Amino acid sequence: MTTDRGGRRDGGGEAPRRLTIGVRERILATVLLLAALGMTVAGVAFALVEQRQLLDHLDSELTAEASSFERLAAEAPGRGLTDVGTILQAALQRPAQADIVIMGMIDGKPKLVTPDPRPFAIENERALMARLAALPASEPTRIREMVTSFGIVRYVAVQVRVAGRPEHGTFVAAASLAPGSARLAASTREYALVSAGALVLVGVGGWVVAGRLLRPLRLLRTAARRITHEDLAARIPVTGHDDVTDLTRTVNAMLDRLEAAFDTQQQFLDDAGHELRTPLTIVRGHLELLDAADPADVTSVRALVMDELDRMARLVTDLILLAQSRRPDFVRLAPVDLDRLLHSVLGKASALADRHWLVESAIDAVAMADEQRLTQAILQLADNAARHTEPGDVIALGGAVVGERLLLWVRDTGPGVAPQDAERIFERFGRASTTRGREGSGLGLSIVTGIAAAHGGRVSLRQPSAPGACFTLELPFVRVAGGATGASDERSTRVPVRATVGPGLRP
Repeated sequence: MTTDRGGRRDGGGEAPRRLTIGVRERILATVLLLAALGMTVAGVAFALVEQRQLLDHLDSELTAEASSFERLAAEAPGRGLTDVGTILQAALQRPAQADIVIMGMIDGKPKLVTPDPRPFAIENERALMARLAALPASEPTRIREMVTSFGIVRYVAVQVRVAGRPEHGTFVAAASLAPGSARLAASTREYALVSAGALVLVGVGGWVVAGRLLRPLRLLRTAARRITHEDLAARIPVTGHDDVTDLTRTVNAMLDRLEAAFDTQQQFLDDAGHELRTPLTIVRGHLELLDAADPADVTSVRALVMDELDRMARLVTDLILLAQSRRPDFVRLAPVDLDRLLHSVLGKASALADRHWLVESAIDAVAMADEQRLTQAILQLADNAARHTEPGDVIALGGAVVGERLLLWVRDTGPGVAPQDAERIFERFGRASTTRGREGSGLGLSIVTGIAAAHGGRVSLRQPSAPGACFTLELPFVRVAGGATGASDERSTRVPVRATVGPGLRP
């Protein structure tokens, strides 16, 4: 059995699914790990501080006891204390701290100890007694530490002698770390229990919060599972004002773009399949019936096939243009001299048919637009007007700025548009009932509508009282400072301009 790159097995079985850990679990595990680490560091720091404070407290008590005994030994002659024994006896009669054990040694042997009750029996520790007995008489006073049967003991030993007396004494003050360590251990256990409880609360709270924060992602996953190439309408509910909500909005915007792209693609395929089927059928039928031995038949079929191929080429070009009109880069805005634009279009349109062409209202302004696309739209309207008029009819181009709107229109004196066709002609392949026998794919006005929509505007039909029709591009107008774009030489060759505004377009 082998496995291909996609992870499928050729033996019929399914590849085992990889064990995955959800984002929610990973977030919670990370939070708990960081919280536990922080609590551990805090607990260790607390224990070290407490241990240090315990040592400092015991050392201060031991130092105080040693200093007090040294003052007593210095004042012994004045108090009538004439030997080492009486000095040590007087020292043990003074009250000591509860956790301090006092002991007096004479010639290295314990003679006097703190009366019971006391924390521990220091005189029973042989190793400690041997160490104290071995201290020389000139040993300086300092705090020492030793491990005993009742734990670590810190002690201080003060040597004492009386002039003229042979014996020497040792004053010992000792304190065990065991009680303080036990209290510290109890505090540490309590801290650990509290920390464990806090981690449980953090875990529960983190699970709930992570679930709420990741809810848009779960909805995104659910929506992605529902979305197919046949249904892109599903959207994720937007709630909140955080980064995940911004992601939700971004994904919804992406779905909008995908839906528009798929709709455009599907529309293109439907339109192409619908409109190309007829000319292909015509071409196939004539080729099947072609008599190759008849030159006249070959010439006739060839002319028909070329005509149908030209029509299919025009149809495909129009469909591609309609598909492109929904792309964000379909128009490229730049300053456009509107007056020069109208005269330029007029010069191109006058070659379409033998009509009375004129610009009836010019605009002395510069606007932000795509000059090429506007030229394309106005020429399409002009071509549409030429195909619905007769020689001698008027086709007028004009423009005006009304408030924040730019109006560009093409008016003709033809038969006009029937009321029942006024809406249908703007649909794809929609044609008026009066166009029978005239060429055209029925996409012209759809292309004009797409160009207008790409500029943020629309195209409309105005039916004047006189015969004819007037198609108007209504676009947002943003005036560009600085005047025209420099076409002064071209204006000297323009046709005369009438100073009237097109029917139905007066501000």
